[in-house]
Amino acid sequence: MTKKPTTAVYSLTEIMKRQNAVQDDLASAPEAESLPPGFWDKAQIVMPDDRKVSIHLRVDPDVLAWFRGQGKGHLSRMNAVLRSYMEAHSAPPK
Repeated sequence: MTKKPTTAVYSLTEIMKRQNAVQDDLASAPEAESLPPGFWDKAQIVMPDDRKVSIHLRVDPDVLAWFRGQGKGHLSRMNAVLRSYMEAHSAPPK
């Protein structure tokens, strides 16, 4: 088995091109629509239980990077998002 290198070397020119590309993307990104009044009125903070089952879960790299970027406790937050989805789709129809 051949090991892949874990580091990459970039020239200053390449780094600046990437930085400019990101800034261009941000500058051309559309603004999000405003949320309607009362959008967060029924929002609740859901704290996860301590009873958890260990599993192996494959997620997209950008999803994991986003949750990790939010700081410590990213796995608990991922669980809270999954719980919220489950509860929203398990509720009896009104």
